[in-house]
Amino acid sequence: MKAMHLRPPPPRAPLDTTGGDAALPAWDLSDLYRGPADPALTADLDRAEDDARGFEAAHAGKLGALKGDALAAAIATYERIEEVLGRVMSYAQLVFSGDAQDAGNGRFYQTMQERVTAVSSHLVFFTLELNRLEQGPLEAKLAESAALRRWQPWLRDLRVWLPHQLPDEMEKLLHEKEVTGRAAWNRLFDETMANMTVRVAEEDLSVSAALNKLSDKDRGVREAASRGVSAAFQERIRLFGLITNTLVKDKEVMDRWRKYPRPGSARNLSNMVEDGVVDALVEAVRAAYPRLSHRYYAMKAKWLGLAKLQHWDRNAPLPRDDDATIPWPEAVRRVRGAYGGFSPRLEALAAPFFEKPWIDAALRPGKASGAFAHPTVPSAHPYLLLNYHGKARDVMTLAHELGHGVHQRLAAEQGYLMSSTPLTLAETASVFGEMLTFRAMLDAERDPARRRLLLAGKVEDMLNTVVRQIAFYRFETLLHGARREGELSAERIGEIWMQVQTESLGPAFEFTPDYAVYWAYIPHFVHSPFYVYAYAFGDCLVNALYGVYRDGKVAGFEEKYLDMLRAGGTLRHRELLAPFGLDASDPAFWTRGLDVISGFIDELETTA
Repeated sequence: MKAMHLRPPPPRAPLDTTGGDAALPAWDLSDLYRGPADPALTADLDRAEDDARGFEAAHAGKLGALKGDALAAAIATYERIEEVLGRVMSYAQLVFSGDAQDAGNGRFYQTMQERVTAVSSHLVFFTLELNRLEQGPLEAKLAESAALRRWQPWLRDLRVWLPHQLPDEMEKLLHEKEVTGRAAWNRLFDETMANMTVRVAEEDLSVSAALNKLSDKDRGVREAASRGVSAAFQERIRLFGLITNTLVKDKEVMDRWRKYPRPGSARNLSNMVEDGVVDALVEAVRAAYPRLSHRYYAMKAKWLGLAKLQHWDRNAPLPRDDDATIPWPEAVRRVRGAYGGFSPRLEALAAPFFEKPWIDAALRPGKASGAFAHPTVPSAHPYLLLNYHGKARDVMTLAHELGHGVHQRLAAEQGYLMSSTPLTLAETASVFGEMLTFRAMLDAERDPARRRLLLAGKVEDMLNTVVRQIAFYRFETLLHGARREGELSAERIGEIWMQVQTESLGPAFEFTPDYAVYWAYIPHFVHSPFYVYAYAFGDCLVNALYGVYRDGKVAGFEEKYLDMLRAGGTLRHRELLAPFGLDASDPAFWTRGLDVISGFIDELETTA
């Protein structure tokens, strides 16, 4: 199943479920299946199982003897079966995300995971055996078969895993045990979060609604919400500590068996990016903390009239920010207009998301917090999940997830196996869509005070995307390192969290001890270890890419940009960025991206 592209949920103020004067959209998943009991779903699973068993019987132990065209046909059959399984799991995951409080949805999701795992166990041999083919004979097959050469990017990416591949029986065992291992701990985390309530003043709120209050204009409301969130997580901190310790230890065992040099290496390999490139990004951002987050939050403290900021002030609205509600139709108009202003073809790709029920933006209990874009499968279409509260940041979130959606639609041309883009590049279209929308809003604003508020909001979003996510990555790095010495207490995990938050946010903050539990609500640490740097990678990359676009020095930028998205997973970052004159392996590349944020802060300083 293809990965969802997640956006970290920024705190926002809660509103009613209408998002203004029009009802918010909810998705209709019937393009996948009509319901959990749909006979088509059962038929797909039964047919996929028969096909997988037949595929295993026909090909296991025999790939080396296949001619090039026959091997290409085998890969095409493998892709077809995998896409059916991907459709089933996409549907189950979206149903569960829509309401994780419904016990029936949880059982359905788990049942589908178990059934799909059982079916796909008959396919595990295929990629393992492909990787064991000697390079010389494989190159000979590629030379003789144009059909097989179509799969060359997939084979290239598959073979990077060869040094970390275990014996076939062990791989099959690990595959089948996934549903009772990491996947089960993920489900426990999700269901615990979905069923939690947070007491804020006299209200019992969901975690998402309580976190939203951390951006309320009333400082007393923000503090009350922060205390409520802290109390709710402190009450369950041993459970979250157990989940974290177990998953980190599980990863350490797997990394040792697969001979990964360090905890983040598997993620970097899946992103097709070298450890050194990630290191250069992380060090560039950490070195920039003083001129980025430290400088901005010192300014914000002055604007708010505070000697020190508390953690509940980080996303506080600025003075004179009326925090006006932006109705859903207006948000759609702004985002579609920004996309269309850059490329009518891009806007045409975005149009069906609004004209058809492909977006779920409504607010309801049990729904997954934050936002994501799920590509599902090329034979269907992506779905977007948002929680729309009607704020400017929600408009940016819509622009972000829509970028993923149009990227996924373009990349679908590559087929199921080659449409998925590494996370480092998967954030490109989403962040570029945000930048287009922000620039359109900023350029249209003539009121200097409103313009400054827009600029400050963008800076805060960029700091959340770059500085905060690199701090999260630093937290994971220290956490995984410390866990190798033995199980960590929740208090020790909290100390690591406070260390990286203090380092990244700077001396403008005075952290209260109750903030030490806030690591527990970040889903990325549970679901996608070491995922978070992809946000910073994407933001800095887009800053540099957008600079090239604004400079107007690259002829045919729009066509080159669409080609980059259309490539899906067929090209690496060096090949994709080369037409724009950019190279992510150059340390100056990251500085160029960070300079954009610093330049926005410079502008704020001169207009404050």
